[in-house]
Amino acid sequence: MKYDVVVIGGGPSGLMAAIAAGEKGASVLLVDKGEKLGRKLAISGGGRCNVTNRLPVEEIIKHLPGNGKFLYSAFSIFSNEDIIKFFEKLGIELKEEDHGRMFPVSDKAQSVVDALLNRLENLKIRVFKNAPVDKVVYEQGKTAAVLLKDGNTIETSSVVIAAGGKSVPHTGSTGDGYAWAKKAGHTITELFPTEVPVTSNEPFIKNSTLQGLSMRDINLSVLNPKGKPLITHRMDMIFTHFGISGPAVLRCSQFVVKALKKWNLNEVTMALDALPDKTEESLFQEISKLIKTEPKKSIKNSLKGIVPERYLLFLFDQIGIDPAAQGGTLANEKLRAFSKSCKQFTFLVNGTLPLEKAFVTGGGVSIKEVEPQTMGSKLMNGLYFCGEILDIHGYTGGYNITAAFVTGRLAGTNAAKFALNR
Repeated sequence: MKYDVVVIGGGPSGLMAAIAAGEKGASVLLVDKGEKLGRKLAISGGGRCNVTNRLPVEEIIKHLPGNGKFLYSAFSIFSNEDIIKFFEKLGIELKEEDHGRMFPVSDKAQSVVDALLNRLENLKIRVFKNAPVDKVVYEQGKTAAVLLKDGNTIETSSVVIAAGGKSVPHTGSTGDGYAWAKKAGHTITELFPTEVPVTSNEPFIKNSTLQGLSMRDINLSVLNPKGKPLITHRMDMIFTHFGISGPAVLRCSQFVVKALKKWNLNEVTMALDALPDKTEESLFQEISKLIKTEPKKSIKNSLKGIVPERYLLFLFDQIGIDPAAQGGTLANEKLRAFSKSCKQFTFLVNGTLPLEKAFVTGGGVSIKEVEPQTMGSKLMNGLYFCGEILDIHGYTGGYNITAAFVTGRLAGTNAAKFALNR
């Protein structure tokens, strides 16, 4: 069996790579070890598939804190706007939601997967499912073949490795591609979980004091050892039985991992600002005014609604305020301490859930060894990488999938050009 291009992995980047290579007129084989193609795509965006993001390229790169700048060249060739046009051409009508997120009008991820599969079929791209790859064969500084675990050998000039990272393993991302990249001489940077819930041993976490409590539109920060914020995200969060989760937490998680490693720490401090639109002083003045108006009213009733009730009672407990105490009887320093806690409640976290529980893998094939305009290996002719196997990662919200489609497009296009120009 011989093909111009073999694409390994049927996720977002692999599907895009196979289509791009097919559109260039190459004979293409897409191999995937699973029963279904596009499994990660089918569950993305809560099952609605956030196909890309319409923010300006500069903004998208800011939302890819893991080596996003590497993609500047790629975006100049195939951008997020091109992704939108690509899907609309396939008959998938898209709509824009908050923060530039683009979804199919159908609200069904499967419609996106089906459109890609139909395109594969129209281009007569051969697909092998349930076909795990054993190894990629390199000869005399170039790719020569792909050997399947069932013993079949597929001769090829170009190989695109789109096998994913190690997050969400039930979709087939189990890190198989790293070994094939290493064999070609590539460096795999340290893998770590990103976009993942954060763990804590704080007594209030262990005792489930706040378990299930959602905090809306808060500022959450990861602090360095000197107490200065490394990163702050304004979004929602939730307290859990093991720590904290929710959008703000997922975005902060990679900074927790990096801080633990950088300063060789067992725990990192995080700070929660429940009222980001108020200063500590203005909050203190507001509280003082409420108490002066009705000094005999219980402090709990006076301050009702400032923050969620469970959180209010929790902060009272932390500071040593009796919720039933009359507001007028409380010393100013207690009220100042409460104002400070609302603005900066600090607590310790000790890590994250494991990589298998993460939405995204940090680390991967070093981008220093990949051509930014082609996704081709600098070390092995005819070898290309795309998607999560690369050391590129971003926040959730259509950013990782955008990186997958863009790198997939370039990898497939250039793998085909290489094979056809030999």
